[in-house]
Amino acid sequence: MAGASIVALLTAGAAIAQVPAQAPDDGTVEEVVVVGVRASVAKAVKLKRDATTVQDSISALELGMFPDDNVADSLSHITGVSISRTAGGEGQKVSVRGLGPEYTLSTFNGRILATDGAGRDFAYDVLPSDVISGADVIKGAEAANTEGAIGGLINLRSASPFDRRGQQGIVRLEGDRNQMSELDGRKLSAVYSNTFAGDTLGLLLGVVLEKRDDRTDVAGNDGGWTRNADPNDESWTSGNAWGGSIDPNNNGVLDPEEYGLIGPGQFRVGSILEKKKRHAFTGKLEWRPSDSFKLVVDGLTTKLDSPQVGYQQSFYPLYAPGRWSNMVIKNGIVTSFDMTNPDPEMRLNPELLNQTSYRVVETQLYGANAEWHVSDRLTLTGDVYRSTSKRHSGGQDSYVVLRMNQPNSAHIELTGERVPNVTVNFDDGRELSSGLAKGQFSEADFNTHYFSLAGDNIDDKITGASFKGAWDAKFGWLDNVQFGVNYTDRKKSRDLVNNALTGGADYYSGNYAINVGALGGDVISDSFSLPNFMSKVDSKFPRTFLAFDVPSYQAALAAYDGKPRPGGGTYDYSKAAPAWNPLQSYRVGEETWAGFVQANLEGRRWTGNVGLRVVRTKTNAQAWDAKILQVIENGAFNYTAVYAPPTAIEQNNTYTYALPSFNFNYRFTDELRLRLGAAKTMARPSVATLAPTSTTESVSWGDFTQVYSGNAELKPYQAKQVDVSLEYYFRPNSVFNVAVFGKRIKDQITSSWEPGQDIGVPGHLFNISRPINGDHATVKGVEVGLQHFLDNGLGVRAQYTRNWAKSYVGDEERPLEGIAPSVYSLVVFYDHGPVSLSLSGDRTAGFTTAVNVLGAGYNEKADPITWVTAHASYKINDKMDISLEGQNLLDKANTYSINGNPMLPQGYYRYGASYKLGLSYRF
Repeated sequence: MAGASIVALLTAGAAIAQVPAQAPDDGTVEEVVVVGVRASVAKAVKLKRDATTVQDSISALELGMFPDDNVADSLSHITGVSISRTAGGEGQKVSVRGLGPEYTLSTFNGRILATDGAGRDFAYDVLPSDVISGADVIKGAEAANTEGAIGGLINLRSASPFDRRGQQGIVRLEGDRNQMSELDGRKLSAVYSNTFAGDTLGLLLGVVLEKRDDRTDVAGNDGGWTRNADPNDESWTSGNAWGGSIDPNNNGVLDPEEYGLIGPGQFRVGSILEKKKRHAFTGKLEWRPSDSFKLVVDGLTTKLDSPQVGYQQSFYPLYAPGRWSNMVIKNGIVTSFDMTNPDPEMRLNPELLNQTSYRVVETQLYGANAEWHVSDRLTLTGDVYRSTSKRHSGGQDSYVVLRMNQPNSAHIELTGERVPNVTVNFDDGRELSSGLAKGQFSEADFNTHYFSLAGDNIDDKITGASFKGAWDAKFGWLDNVQFGVNYTDRKKSRDLVNNALTGGADYYSGNYAINVGALGGDVISDSFSLPNFMSKVDSKFPRTFLAFDVPSYQAALAAYDGKPRPGGGTYDYSKAAPAWNPLQSYRVGEETWAGFVQANLEGRRWTGNVGLRVVRTKTNAQAWDAKILQVIENGAFNYTAVYAPPTAIEQNNTYTYALPSFNFNYRFTDELRLRLGAAKTMARPSVATLAPTSTTESVSWGDFTQVYSGNAELKPYQAKQVDVSLEYYFRPNSVFNVAVFGKRIKDQITSSWEPGQDIGVPGHLFNISRPINGDHATVKGVEVGLQHFLDNGLGVRAQYTRNWAKSYVGDEERPLEGIAPSVYSLVVFYDHGPVSLSLSGDRTAGFTTAVNVLGAGYNEKADPITWVTAHASYKINDKMDISLEGQNLLDKANTYSINGNPMLPQGYYRYGASYKLGLSYRF
């Protein structure tokens, strides 16, 4: 029904085109166009004031120019919005009111955007800000809006050639420089817009071409922390001390004072180098043959090509009896110890870790939209679209380790810095840090070790259609009625290609290791250092790298084929090559029908709406499973799992939800208004959590854990929410608002942890993690916002959001993952005459990213971060202006730790401060 109606509506233009467009007035009106910060703020205030629910917006400074280079960065200035960043410090994922990206839905002109990740949350780094004209963050709920968001619905808007009739365009050149990495970038963007045929036909074209080199200094611990079992902690009775319980007195018994003792298992430090290329092309053709009909055909295609190479050094001091000596213990943490055991498997063997990522994302969105004012009282709208995202990196990512083979003694010390102190003295007189700096190490000092080749091929395809109407009732309080039906068909597939399932990752490790010097092939070429590397981390560790080339290494391994392999046979590189991994591959289909009716009401001093949206979703998920037949030990902390042939698993699920909504806006005066809203909302599970996939890859390094990714029977998040907002528009372009909100989330998705389970593998018990629907969660919060512009050009925009969140699984209270308790920002700007200046600071408080990582109450947390940017521009004349922008001026890093304890660091990502110079030309 919807499809036929849309087709009829789109073809109705032929008849309507016979109605001549309204002739222009005889008088001449001079158009005054206001651009820049002042116009952007004024439009955002107007959009907020005219909205029918709680909403905040941000608009382009002018055609083709957004306030920030990245859409996510601009959104971070909006009340209640925080962002996470990817390599190079670019904003990538968006959270609203503290709720994580999985609670947020992103659309482009009301159309759902396909994604290249496992979830539904959109990665904003694939979309240049130059292609949009504005964004609305809708925090309330209405029946007429697309379902799927509990935190907020973010709708990105593209420009129209009828925003300003006639010919116009802008060309912009930009160059940037990062102060930490001393790397450069450049970008060309252009937009052309024109109207023709008596302003009945409009065309808008845009292009963005960008190339930039980025660097991110990183530290973390892939192997996690070791924590002894604690019989007094029901969540940690088995512990995760794979090599044996940490035993300071060496009596072979877990003494009470050793319960829950923590020590480092593995840590790494290095830098990620990225060569980012991004291009985007947009087009919009708009036909307005009369005042009663509009047809828009538009398209967007983007490609992000951002391969990464990570040069890192890895240390694996995991405890085993006899491996540590001279231990120092503070507050239940082993903070210092020596490693002097001469056994090659017991000493510290420093590792070279080369990690590459091949990320090429192609995103496309094409659609057609028609709007027909059938009569003075009836308007019909139809829309069809196709959204796709593709990322094919199967087998092209690498995590490759070379392991030192020289006798040594080592000292490890935790100091509260992001990287421990590491001192390694070799028996031949060399020292690790100084030896790397002097080029004293060569291929003969290393053996082959872990050799992981991986990557997934992800395809996401969304087909959508909608048919909507609005009937102007004008009956008492009933102003008009909106109604409609939406159809969405989503098909997402993932094919993981790696060498873990076949044992290829460990093919050259343990007892099968080869001295790299015997390979030849210039695997290690020379030593090098990076400018300002980890300059803000005051620890003693190597700061020089060896140039370790993975393609050359692969070629050398292949050339070694035919040489004898311990245990019989010969080396065969094909046995280590990546292959399709069915255990983490899936096919998910999701078909959704939604219908809504919404009555819009109006009184003398108030407006409001009440509506109902009914959503029916049908899912089909296919994955594969394979049992572990045996586990082969290759050496200390080095195992290979042998699997039975995979068998297919298919799951189906259907659910229907009724989502009522109510909004009420009361105008005390023309300046002061109150908004009330109540609704039931939902957010669907991540696509990956609908697929019954699993992995036991951690068996390779001795962590016997089976991680289930999900199943199709997981229920969506559901929430009952209430919003109250008081808004005071004390000047034409100024507003002060206070809002309180509450959400009770049901069936929120979290992870269970089941230690010491028998899954049928002889001689081994496994920890099991799986996604589950929790009992419920509650989120309460308050928002305060201010936007104010003075006549002299000075202005301020400030916002503060505070929320309180709790999650319950059974009788256990947990933090709700991914929710920042507070977010606030301050922007001061000046826009007068040819000069425009702004300075902004955004701060996100620390929040929990993962619960119970070392037992109940031991949570991974993102530490607080403040991000400061500045912008200055000068209008040379009516056609040209020049600008200078600074990002991350305080040079802050994203850091993570266990419970905020600096002695238990989890991750460190430093991007450096960057500066960008731009030149614009208008015509």
